[in-house]
Amino acid sequence: MNPLPPAIIILGQNSLPIAKTISAVFPGSQIYGLADRTSDTNITFSNFGETLRELFATETPIIGICAAGILIRTLAPLLSDKRAEPAVLAVAEDGSAVVPLLGGLHGVNDLARQIAAALGVQPAITTTGDIRFRTALLSPPQGYYLANPEDAKTFISNLLAGAKVRLEGKASWLWESNLPTSQPAPTGATPTERIAPAAKLTIRVTEKAIVPTPDCLVYHPQIAAVALTQLSNIQPEIAVSCVHKLLAKTNLAAAAIAGFFALKDEMGNPALEAVSAYFQVPVRFFNQSELVKLNSIEFSENQAAQIALTAAGANSQIVECDRTLALNCAIALATEPIDASAIGVSRGQLAIVGTGPGGAPWMSPEVKQILREATDWVGYKFYLDLAGTLREGQKRHDSDNREEIDRARFALDLAASGKSVAVVSSGDPGIFAMAAAVFEAIDFDAKPEWQGIDIRVAPGISAMQAAAAAIGAPLGHDFCAISLSDILKPWEVIERRISAAAKADLVMAFYNPISKQRIWQLGRAIEILLETRDPKTPVVLGRNLGRPGQSVRVCKLGEFQPEDADMRTLVIVGSSQTRIIPRKYGGDVWVYTPRRYDLSL
Repeated sequence: MNPLPPAIIILGQNSLPIAKTISAVFPGSQIYGLADRTSDTNITFSNFGETLRELFATETPIIGICAAGILIRTLAPLLSDKRAEPAVLAVAEDGSAVVPLLGGLHGVNDLARQIAAALGVQPAITTTGDIRFRTALLSPPQGYYLANPEDAKTFISNLLAGAKVRLEGKASWLWESNLPTSQPAPTGATPTERIAPAAKLTIRVTEKAIVPTPDCLVYHPQIAAVALTQLSNIQPEIAVSCVHKLLAKTNLAAAAIAGFFALKDEMGNPALEAVSAYFQVPVRFFNQSELVKLNSIEFSENQAAQIALTAAGANSQIVECDRTLALNCAIALATEPIDASAIGVSRGQLAIVGTGPGGAPWMSPEVKQILREATDWVGYKFYLDLAGTLREGQKRHDSDNREEIDRARFALDLAASGKSVAVVSSGDPGIFAMAAAVFEAIDFDAKPEWQGIDIRVAPGISAMQAAAAAIGAPLGHDFCAISLSDILKPWEVIERRISAAAKADLVMAFYNPISKQRIWQLGRAIEILLETRDPKTPVVLGRNLGRPGQSVRVCKLGEFQPEDADMRTLVIVGSSQTRIIPRKYGGDVWVYTPRRYDLSL
């Protein structure tokens, strides 16, 4: 899979020019700035350690414009498996030094060279092999896979001790290196002519499934495009087995597969998802009209062959086409490694996320990652503003807050075209928000192209949770949530629910209590509550939760007036058990509802 773009961390405004220079080198990268000390960054953070460890855990490359020591101390508790470590680099605030720290197996030295070139300095690379040979044998470039990394350390040590190596196969990054071949390549030599007969070590580049040995490093170029069709009745495990059989038949290494390819109407097919997950390569999709025309009589009516050749590109060739398996398979080999991300479209993704009631500090790590990786953000303008700043290449689609169903349909159509879409709600998306609108659109419109979308809901901190936490624990016992908006349901239904909840002695959280168009409903709700609930019942009013101007105050139900609330207010009405505890200083109080229910109250 393609690596994530790096996160560039700055702790002060003086680092911003260097950060922007580095960001220009890496499309999709984002600049993270420490709150109150930086401005004009993509993402603001307040907890350095938490942010850094979160990025590290998601395998995001980290470029810290700060002292190396602070990065090392922060990440040290997480270091256990060097194969799982993303690239981590320290860059001096003035750009005078670029120091790779972690991620040797994930191209950290190459990143250091790119950054150093942009800043006009020399990278502080300490890996002896990289320095002497001008190539990283442990970390081959994108499109190549090292089959026996466990042998590489000893292999490189032998090279450094003076052993010679023979190069076999086609890979410019090896031919152009300073590896010690036993004889120089003649001028104008082809790759197969660059041979050192006396060499005891060998580097072989091949798509074939060969058994590596300690004195032979094997690199598999990802040049195989595997096309699959006729998948409708294929079990996922059968699809994986079929691909294995096809590889064995052609003697191709699994690591040579660049991607699986199919037609768009197969999006979401579990068999494709299974082979993608098993072989850890992407699935990409074509329209029928995008397929190349075949002149060969042998393959002219074979759709899998068409798909494979379309994916592998010019001068590619079919090496296997099998209709005898449970599904139709074809493999085409390209002349160079295939960048699957640039071919066709991916399976559309739609994530409905909750940003919490406020900005970035209220968002879960899952939501932050979804927003980072999405190609498109869809939502009400105010909520998109809370979500943060888009990185380069992302698109934002604003709409009016009253257009939920149209917004859901738009997002679904966007995802069906292969985009990765984040539908942004404040609070929790499943509580009076966009998750229900998306599923409502799917249910009632039933568009076939939406069936293949990968849909997920990422929860957020709800407004009632935020208000409760700010004042204590008023939701500590049974409670319910009721929206006072009668736009989508009759007021008679709302009245019945308020009355039933009041008689059941539930704590109630009121969403959408009042607006410019709905000014009488809250007053009527108060009247219904006072029919059964003590006027001294505590009422919590949380306004602009998590945002500038936040306020949380407490009053008694008998004193509560509709004008005390607005559309940005969350109202919590206590039960008969809800209690108030005065605080020692400032006249403030705590409000909580005991876990035990006392019938004598």
